[in-house]
Amino acid sequence: MGKLQSKLKHSTYKYSRPDGIIEERIQTKACLEYGPAHADSVSVVAALNSDLCVSGGKDKTVVAYNWKSGDVVKRFRGHEREVTKIACIHGSSLFFSASRDRTARMWDLRGPAQPRQQFSGHAMVVTGLAVSPDSSQLCTGSRDNTLLLWDVGTGQCMDRASISRNLVTHLCWVPQEPYVLQTSEDKTIRLWDSRGLQVAHVFPAKQHIQTYCEVSEDGHKCVSCSNGFGGEGCEATLWDLRQTRNRICEYKGHFQTVASCVFLPRALASMPIIATSSHDCKVKIWNQDTGACLFTLSLDGSGPLTSLAVGDTISLLCASFNKGIHLLRVERSRGLELQEVAAF
Repeated sequence: MGKLQSKLKHSTYKYSRPDGIIEERIQTKACLEYGPAHADSVSVVAALNSDLCVSGGKDKTVVAYNWKSGDVVKRFRGHEREVTKIACIHGSSLFFSASRDRTARMWDLRGPAQPRQQFSGHAMVVTGLAVSPDSSQLCTGSRDNTLLLWDVGTGQCMDRASISRNLVTHLCWVPQEPYVLQTSEDKTIRLWDSRGLQVAHVFPAKQHIQTYCEVSEDGHKCVSCSNGFGGEGCEATLWDLRQTRNRICEYKGHFQTVASCVFLPRALASMPIIATSSHDCKVKIWNQDTGACLFTLSLDGSGPLTSLAVGDTISLLCASFNKGIHLLRVERSRGLELQEVAAF
């Protein structure tokens, strides 16, 4: 399936000038319309490499998609309900999916379209999925208040931990460390030591449900985001993972739940920057150090934005409830701007 058409799209965005004045501009551009990756809402997208992404959604499928050519590479079926999370082993053909069917599965892009391994042990929807840096272990979390640690090679459960009211919303593994970061509906962020699956640290509780988390490439910082409505909550928070583990900065400006947050490549700007996506149909770029919003792109009509992933050094992939996956490009000719260049 190649691109279907190219059409002009109009979008409104806000741009922060160097002098601090925020301007509202109208952007008109040609946006490629590729064949859709999914037949229904997309819940999650993750980058497998600089050409391929893996996504999952309400149609119960996992799809490997070449977002540069607009082609479905392979479609994987096996889950009985909506796919909720994806975790990739970068530099390989292997990736994992989690689902409302209470299972996680491992897939191989180079193998058959059947799961290579299945991980069954949760009593409710699997809402967290993280693979260890050496790819030997998988950690899953669920609304059943439990975390499970799995041996990837055998599919056997190695360890289990349960905390009352710890409804897991997301998991990510700290690079080059035995630690797993976890967000929860109980408004806390926990750092787990995978060696025995014990809580190593609990961050100061927030006022709203924590929906997502990501760790910086160097493993020194993490960012989490919050649910909310009408501008209350609806924020992202930067934390220190090294010594104090205190809140460093907050990023406020969304008007509905912030569903995803990512660290952007350092090559993009002279300052460290992060990006967030929200149910308010907006993607924002922030100065990581000051909390200033540098750019806001509105993807009108897309419905809630559900997931955000770094595609390559200048590209972001944004999953949405109504219009599939958006390919966004960071332009630096007039400062930092986001442009939608394709949708699929």
